[in-house]
Amino acid sequence: MSTSTTVSANTGLEDVVAGTSSICYIDGDKGILAYRGIDIHELADNSTFEEVCYLLWSGKLPTRSELFEFKLQLVRERKLDAQIISLLRQAPKHAQPMAVLRTMVSALSFFDPEERANDAAANQRKAMRLTSQIAMIVAAYDRIRKGKPLIEPDRSLTLAGNFLLMMNGELPSETATRALDIALILQADHELNASTFAARVTAGTLSDIHSAVTSAIGALKGPLHGGANEAVFKILVEIDRDGADPVEYIKGMLAQKKKVPGFGHRVYTTEDPRATHLRAMSRDLGYSSGNVKWFEYSQKIEEFIKEDKKLNANVDFYAASTYHTLGIDVDLFTLIFAMSRISGWTAHIMEQLNNNRLIRPRADYIGPKYPQHYIPMENRE
Repeated sequence: MSTSTTVSANTGLEDVVAGTSSICYIDGDKGILAYRGIDIHELADNSTFEEVCYLLWSGKLPTRSELFEFKLQLVRERKLDAQIISLLRQAPKHAQPMAVLRTMVSALSFFDPEERANDAAANQRKAMRLTSQIAMIVAAYDRIRKGKPLIEPDRSLTLAGNFLLMMNGELPSETATRALDIALILQADHELNASTFAARVTAGTLSDIHSAVTSAIGALKGPLHGGANEAVFKILVEIDRDGADPVEYIKGMLAQKKKVPGFGHRVYTTEDPRATHLRAMSRDLGYSSGNVKWFEYSQKIEEFIKEDKKLNANVDFYAASTYHTLGIDVDLFTLIFAMSRISGWTAHIMEQLNNNRLIRPRADYIGPKYPQHYIPMENRE
């Protein structure tokens, strides 16, 4: 076993170009994020999550009639096989919600009418089903674990509105629906992040789309990828519980050499453009709900970290207070991320399959110098 401490210049594949894609454009120095060339700010201000799904999957914005038919197709897929519901009811109480989602998405393949089909048209239909079904799974799981009756989907609502209805059991406000819709838009895709790359690696073997998405969820489950928003809100809860000053609390964390989640980004050297909108959503939801303290705590922390550490808030920081104000439990935050990112994952899976080549990188070997020789057991020390 090598004891070498040599580290590759590209540990974690940082700045390594692993392929080409026409889906997502990022300029980290300028704080630009665009889907199919359209700036995220324009999409957040003007679009809907359903329209963004169409854009990601089809490469263009839909016409009015195309969007109407597309939304109808998504609504038709708001259904779960009874055996999926049964499986949700059997999930152990101690199970991690992301582990439940990972297992359910894998199980969905059993009941997909096109399980064995892997052509482009079938995969787009599967993408539609998965986008509708994942939202339903998250809402149903939360109801089941709380001993509440399941809510039937409402075909007149958007995906965001229907999710809030099925989870909370009451019609959401327009403010809440639009806030979640924008959050889903903002997190729909982000180039070759860990979960998307995992999905493309799996798809590259010509495995099925459910397997590729399950791989992605497995990667997102890791705290270095999908768990930062949960960690942010746990800090906000501790501040509130202790009656602490937010800035003094963060100073205490830093004094103990603890990392403050929700700041800095591997790609952006300026503000994460998604954080710009989530900050505004956190503020607006706080004031409209009459519970603005979570936003105020967050704002004070952000101002201090930016001044003291020169770090900008990323997408996770204000997502925490936004999701909580929408009535979403903290352990479901990463599942909301998956509800959004399914659109980007499936876009990348389909792009991978359209011009596929098995993804098989090489490693920079740093082990014992070749040749080494086998030593008989009796001669080993």
